[in-house]
Amino acid sequence: IWYYSYRIICALIFLFLIFPIIVIVPLSFNAEPYFTFTKEMLTFDPDGYSLRWYRALLGSEEWLFSIRNSFIISISSTIVATSLGTIAALGLSRRHMPFRAGITALLISPMIVPLIITAAALFSFYARLNLANTFFSIIMAHVVLGAPFVVITVTAAMSSFDEQLLRASASLGANQVTTFFKIILPLLLPGVIAGALFAFITSLDEVVVVIFLAGPEQTPMTVRMFSGLREEISPTILALASILVAFSIVLLTVMELIRRRGEKLRGIKG
Repeated sequence: IWYYSYRIICALIFLFLIFPIIVIVPLSFNAEPYFTFTKEMLTFDPDGYSLRWYRALLGSEEWLFSIRNSFIISISSTIVATSLGTIAALGLSRRHMPFRAGITALLISPMIVPLIITAAALFSFYARLNLANTFFSIIMAHVVLGAPFVVITVTAAMSSFDEQLLRASASLGANQVTTFFKIILPLLLPGVIAGALFAFITSLDEVVVVIFLAGPEQTPMTVRMFSGLREEISPTILALASILVAFSIVLLTVMELIRRRGEKLRGIKG
């Protein structure tokens, strides 16, 4: 009995968590300009469904401008966060690294500290440097938020790394640069890519920090969605949200495939 009860309870919890996200997808096809299921939609009448909000999204210069800003910020911050996070993880993996525990705690602290505190601190810092309301400040802020994910995933990948490969590489005359690109990076690549995807999703989803740092020219789609919910409540927001849900599912699928590949490389049977 417990076997089936356990699975039923897990299924109910899953539905409870996922239903508020999934429900926005049919609502994004609503032919009416409001956030409710119409009589036509409940009776599966084709007249109750429309692509008007997707056309409105793709035809709006403001929305396309904010989407472009989001991807500029997310891609740029992911590149920097992945590079710095990988280097930090390689350094922290050294057994004789001084103050390793303290440095690790400092690097992952943005995941623990309340986001509003981080946002206020970053705004105060960049305002003193006259860098607020710039792409640079937003990208660097997102690097701070995304790098901990890279550090964690790459450090986890390093836990199964065989250091004898480094000695073998050195004995064959390879320098450190060649060793890194020929041996270390290929073996750690699943962890690096997983960390990069986490950093990208974190940046793409961020609202609080951007509200503090972004000006009109740097407004990403998350801030425009937040403002739209307070001001106009247009179903165009649901159309964009549905696209982001589908995009997130694709990224999570890629991450799962990378995780399985990493397990195979480390000889772990899934």
